[in-house]
Amino acid sequence: MDFNAAKTFILEKLNKELPPYLSYHSVEHIMDVYRACEMLAEAEGISPEDRKLLLTAALYHDAGFLRQQKDHEALSCDIARQHLPAFGYTPAQVEAICGMIMATEIPQSPRNKLEEIICDADLDYLGREDFYKIGGKLYEELCACGVLGSVEEWNKLQARFLENHSYFTQTAIRLRRQKKQQHLAEVRSKIQPG
Repeated sequence: MDFNAAKTFILEKLNKELPPYLSYHSVEHIMDVYRACEMLAEAEGISPEDRKLLLTAALYHDAGFLRQQKDHEALSCDIARQHLPAFGYTPAQVEAICGMIMATEIPQSPRNKLEEIICDADLDYLGREDFYKIGGKLYEELCACGVLGSVEEWNKLQARFLENHSYFTQTAIRLRRQKKQQHLAEVRSKIQPG
């Protein structure tokens, strides 16, 4: 498998073709998930071969946004199935990558260690110092798409999301859970009573 060529191909495509209103689901987000996957794979002892599959899934997991927002995970898999064989990925490798991509759909449903890692990487920021900065980009995007109309709606959505979210890997639980709980308490404190 030519991982570097597959990486270059999708990053060039995303840089050129992603709609500009996607302030959160951007190349910056994809590279953030990629870096989180690298960190978690290292800490969780993932083999070099599996690491390449995981990182490929990270690069392709939101490629469906090139077409549309709804069901973007399935569309990301279509793009992976269409292009990865040209870079020497076997059918089994492509299906493992698609399993990882589909696991990131909310609510997350990982079935193995690699799927757990990409799920944790996709929402790594929930337990980091840059939570508000990254969350602000998601707020902008949801407003641009007409999903949200006020900061109060956003705070309620965030509180529900944080309440229902759990990290899967021991590494993410150790590194991110406490800070995520702190963010949840802060977001709850901003919601108007009643």
